[in-house]
Amino acid sequence: MAFNRLSPQTLAPQTDQPRPTFRSGAVARMAGMPVATLRIWEQRYQAVRPITAASGHRLYLAADVERVTLLRRLTQQGHAISLLAALDTDQIREMAQMSTAASPLKRAQAPQHPALNAVVVGQSLARRLQRLVDRQPRGPALKTLAVFDNLTEAAQAAELSSKPAIDLLLWQSASLQPGVQQKLRVAQDAWGANRAAVVYSYSNAAGRAELTGSGVASLHEPADDDSLRQWLASLQRAEASTAKNATASELALLAESDLMGQTIRSPRFDDTALTEFAGLSSAIACECPSHLAQLLLQISNFETYSGDCANRSAADAQLHAYLQRVAGAARMLFETALEQVAVAEGLPIPQADTVSSL
Repeated sequence: MAFNRLSPQTLAPQTDQPRPTFRSGAVARMAGMPVATLRIWEQRYQAVRPITAASGHRLYLAADVERVTLLRRLTQQGHAISLLAALDTDQIREMAQMSTAASPLKRAQAPQHPALNAVVVGQSLARRLQRLVDRQPRGPALKTLAVFDNLTEAAQAAELSSKPAIDLLLWQSASLQPGVQQKLRVAQDAWGANRAAVVYSYSNAAGRAELTGSGVASLHEPADDDSLRQWLASLQRAEASTAKNATASELALLAESDLMGQTIRSPRFDDTALTEFAGLSSAIACECPSHLAQLLLQISNFETYSGDCANRSAADAQLHAYLQRVAGAARMLFETALEQVAVAEGLPIPQADTVSSL
């Protein structure tokens, strides 16, 4: 195995080898990575061998560009550069080919977050976002539905638009100053966007604190596309998590509304009757009557406990009132089940108390 572990060399006249022609900035752009990362790969891991010209510039061959591009692709898939750097280019190329062949399966197994429908305020940011999509189609999914020059224009356009569902209002701002949150809120409300985010160039502490306090995501405009891509991915994950939590809350409210319409009867069997019933069932093979009686005892006790908490703690009153109703509804189901089991097993049904509503 041949390892590329040599230090950068000084450029010397050669007639039988191709001459290096690419500088580090060009190589980094073609590989879609920061120049600083390329420098670390060279100095710390010796992953590639640039040649240093007399001018001091590091120069690369076309083969070096291919190697860096392959390394970049594999590290984005989770491979460690410290291990990849020791491989020769043929081995790296083979790993990349194997990864490409397996990628459809990986994509099918990976959780996919829905695309964010976005209104973008800032022409240069919109072009940059499009560049991200062009370079990495499998990156964070962002659908730019409209682009405007400033927040005022965006807010005015919303009044004339049919206003499709908007997940994100994304604003590019040269400067953040106190009072900026109010202008952003006007445009966000006009479009009905779920959330707002800002990419800024300059800011003071008061401007940043104002956005943070209002829940607006912000990012100091990054010099490299990777940072921007990762930030967008975090917004996408946050939006998906918010949607999931909202769905869970809606289900909980629906369940609570069903309970609120249900009449919860007072217990049909007291603790003494249930304890005696559990003892009777021990004489037969089936233990279901005993288990049901014990469950009813536990549920009834939890129902009483939740009612005491609702009466004692104002802060938890709503939660424990809900838990009390859940326990009461469950108790009623188990009371009916116990009665049916008792009839099936020929056991005497515990003495029932007077039925009343809570």
